[in-house]
Amino acid sequence: MKATELRIILTVDNLEEIIKFYRDSLGLATSKEWHEQTGNGIILDAGRASLELIDSRHAATIDEIEVGERVAGPVRLAFKVGNAIDTAGEKLAAAGAIKIAGVKQAPWSKVQRMQDPSGMQFTLFETSTLAE
Repeated sequence: MKATELRIILTVDNLEEIIKFYRDSLGLATSKEWHEQTGNGIILDAGRASLELIDSRHAATIDEIEVGERVAGPVRLAFKVGNAIDTAGEKLAAAGAIKIAGVKQAPWSKVQRMQDPSGMQFTLFETSTLAE
Protein backbone atom coordinates (compact mmCIF):
# COMPACT_ATOMS: atom_id res chain seq x y z
CA MET A 1 0.00 0.00 0.00
CA LYS A 2 1.14 3.52 -0.78
CA ALA A 3 -0.74 6.67 0.21
CA THR A 4 -1.25 8.95 -2.79
CA GLU A 5 -2.82 12.03 -1.22
CA LEU A 6 -2.50 13.93 2.03
CA ARG A 7 -5.64 15.71 3.21
CA ILE A 8 -5.78 17.88 6.33
CA ILE A 9 -9.27 18.36 7.75
CA LEU A 10 -10.03 21.42 9.88
CA THR A 11 -13.30 21.49 11.81
CA VAL A 12 -14.38 25.12 12.25
CA ASP A 13 -17.44 26.96 13.53
CA ASN A 14 -17.13 29.77 10.94
CA LEU A 15 -17.00 27.67 7.76
CA GLU A 16 -18.05 30.33 5.25
CA GLU A 17 -15.47 32.80 6.58
CA ILE A 18 -12.73 30.17 6.50
CA ILE A 19 -13.69 29.09 2.95
CA LYS A 20 -13.42 32.70 1.78
CA PHE A 21 -10.10 33.06 3.60
CA TYR A 22 -8.39 30.02 2.08
CA ARG A 23 -10.14 29.93 -1.30
CA ASP A 24 -10.52 33.60 -2.12
CA SER A 25 -7.61 35.18 -0.23
CA LEU A 26 -4.97 32.44 -0.41
CA GLY A 27 -6.10 31.28 -3.84
CA LEU A 28 -6.69 27.58 -3.21
CA ALA A 29 -8.88 26.03 -5.92
CA THR A 30 -12.12 24.23 -5.10
CA SER A 31 -11.85 20.51 -5.76
CA LYS A 32 -15.24 19.53 -4.33
CA GLU A 33 -17.91 21.29 -2.30
CA TRP A 34 -21.06 19.93 -0.64
CA HIS A 35 -24.09 21.27 1.19
CA GLU A 36 -26.13 18.48 2.74
CA GLN A 37 -28.58 17.94 5.54
CA THR A 38 -25.76 16.22 7.44
CA GLY A 39 -23.43 19.21 7.09
CA ASN A 40 -21.37 21.32 4.71
CA GLY A 41 -17.80 21.07 3.52
CA ILE A 42 -15.28 21.86 0.84
CA ILE A 43 -12.04 20.35 -0.38
CA LEU A 44 -9.51 22.94 -1.54
CA ASP A 45 -6.59 21.93 -3.74
CA ALA A 46 -3.32 23.21 -2.34
CA GLY A 47 -1.06 21.56 -4.91
CA ARG A 48 1.69 19.40 -3.51
CA ALA A 49 1.22 18.12 0.04
CA SER A 50 3.74 16.82 2.53
CA LEU A 51 3.60 15.67 6.13
CA GLU A 52 6.30 17.20 8.30
CA LEU A 53 6.84 15.40 11.59
CA ILE A 54 8.94 17.09 14.28
CA ASP A 55 9.57 16.64 17.98
CA SER A 56 8.62 19.24 20.58
CA ARG A 57 12.20 20.54 20.87
CA HIS A 58 12.32 21.31 17.14
CA ALA A 59 8.83 22.87 17.30
CA ALA A 60 10.12 25.16 20.05
CA THR A 61 13.15 26.05 17.91
CA ILE A 62 10.94 26.91 14.92
CA ASP A 63 8.63 29.03 17.11
CA GLU A 64 11.65 30.84 18.56
CA ILE A 65 12.97 31.65 15.08
CA GLU A 66 9.62 32.60 13.54
CA VAL A 67 7.91 34.27 16.50
CA GLY A 68 10.37 34.67 19.36
CA GLU A 69 8.61 32.32 21.79
CA ARG A 70 6.75 29.00 21.91
CA VAL A 71 3.21 29.67 20.63
CA ALA A 72 2.04 26.95 18.21
CA GLY A 73 -0.11 24.00 19.13
CA PRO A 74 0.50 20.47 17.85
CA VAL A 75 -0.73 21.37 14.33
CA ARG A 76 0.42 24.28 12.18
CA LEU A 77 -0.12 24.71 8.46
CA ALA A 78 2.50 26.05 6.07
CA PHE A 79 2.00 27.50 2.59
CA LYS A 80 4.65 28.13 -0.04
CA VAL A 81 3.92 31.49 -1.65
CA GLY A 82 7.11 31.99 -3.67
CA ASN A 83 8.72 35.39 -3.53
CA ALA A 84 5.37 37.07 -2.79
CA ILE A 85 5.52 36.61 0.99
CA ASP A 86 5.03 40.32 1.78
CA THR A 87 2.07 40.66 -0.59
CA ALA A 88 0.53 37.38 0.57
CA GLY A 89 0.82 38.37 4.22
CA GLU A 90 -0.85 41.73 3.61
CA LYS A 91 -3.66 40.16 1.55
CA LEU A 92 -4.33 37.54 4.22
CA ALA A 93 -4.25 40.13 7.00
CA ALA A 94 -6.83 42.16 5.07
CA ALA A 95 -8.93 38.98 4.87
CA GLY A 96 -8.91 38.52 8.65
CA ALA A 97 -5.62 36.79 9.45
CA ILE A 98 -3.68 37.91 12.49
CA LYS A 99 0.02 38.54 12.06
CA ILE A 100 1.74 36.72 14.90
CA ALA A 101 5.15 37.89 13.70
CA GLY A 102 6.57 39.92 10.85
CA VAL A 103 8.48 38.48 7.92
CA LYS A 104 11.75 36.91 9.07
CA GLN A 105 14.68 35.20 7.44
CA ALA A 106 14.90 31.67 8.87
CA PRO A 107 17.82 29.38 8.03
CA TRP A 108 15.59 27.51 5.56
CA SER A 109 13.50 30.30 4.00
CA LYS A 110 11.92 33.70 4.41
CA VAL A 111 8.87 33.10 6.66
CA GLN A 112 5.91 34.81 8.28
CA ARG A 113 3.75 33.32 11.05
CA MET A 114 0.05 34.15 11.00
CA GLN A 115 -3.25 32.88 12.40
CA ASP A 116 -6.41 32.34 10.36
CA PRO A 117 -9.85 33.59 11.52
CA SER A 118 -10.56 30.21 13.17
CA GLY A 119 -7.38 30.38 15.27
CA MET A 120 -5.24 27.95 13.22
CA GLN A 121 -1.62 29.05 13.02
CA PHE A 122 0.14 28.90 9.68
CA THR A 123 3.47 29.89 8.22
CA LEU A 124 3.95 31.48 4.83
CA PHE A 125 7.29 30.57 3.28
CA GLU A 126 9.16 31.38 0.08
CA THR A 127 11.34 28.38 -0.69
CA SER A 128 11.23 24.68 0.02
CA THR A 129 13.90 22.11 0.71
CA LEU A 130 11.80 19.48 -1.06
CA ALA A 131 12.75 18.27 -4.50
CA GLU A 132 10.51 20.23 -6.87
